[in-house]
Amino acid sequence: MELTNAIRKSVRQLADARHRREAGLFTAEGTKCVTDTLPHFTPRLIAATRKWAEEHADLLRGHDVAIATRADLERMSSLTTPAPVIAVYEMPHHAMPSVEELATQLVIALDRIQDPGNLGTIIRVADWMGVRHILASRDTVDAFNPKVVQATMGSIARVAVHYCDLADELPHLAERVPVYGTLLDHRAENIYTAALPQSAVLVMGNEGRGVSDDVRALLTNTLFIPPYPADAATAESLNVAVATSIALAMFRRQA
Repeated sequence: MELTNAIRKSVRQLADARHRREAGLFTAEGTKCVTDTLPHFTPRLIAATRKWAEEHADLLRGHDVAIATRADLERMSSLTTPAPVIAVYEMPHHAMPSVEELATQLVIALDRIQDPGNLGTIIRVADWMGVRHILASRDTVDAFNPKVVQATMGSIARVAVHYCDLADELPHLAERVPVYGTLLDHRAENIYTAALPQSAVLVMGNEGRGVSDDVRALLTNTLFIPPYPADAATAESLNVAVATSIALAMFRRQA
């Protein structure tokens, strides 16, 4: 396939959420990201330097590859320093699991997460901890944002992010499993001593504002991650991706 100006422009436009939705496509950039995702998604385009294509001939067997120059990759890439390979994939359509199915699992619910790096890291941690479904408020950053995909390091292929109205979905789940929220509130239960179930919903809030009032009203349990030692002067709060990692580890620790 020859890389025309129209193709280069269309790939670059996929950095914008509206263009991704309209085209039903997203990009993955870099060796690790592409090698991890290529077996799981349907590629519309793979553009790579000749050297990269030759070094990864086994991976690319059966796929058409457009040989790209550095200038081509710079025009298509959303990264400051373009990687030697860019893949354009068809966006998967994950059906929302039933309430009954979700109630048998540990599920993450994200309330207004804005930073692509945070979402990507949360998806990667979820993958590591065996969480296969994430519910996300509609104003959470797009899971197929190039920076999110990059930060997942391939985990986007194994974790489904479902955008929904949390205020509508959580009450149905709360009828079957506890809905936990991590709060900066010393009155909440200490996560290190709490008896945590294997099936639950873990709600994580916005980076600056935490869990929104309407979602907080739906929590059945609240958790606090205390600093150590308890009376030490520490950072004001934990990064939401770090807090999610700690919380998931505590849920899984009791498996």
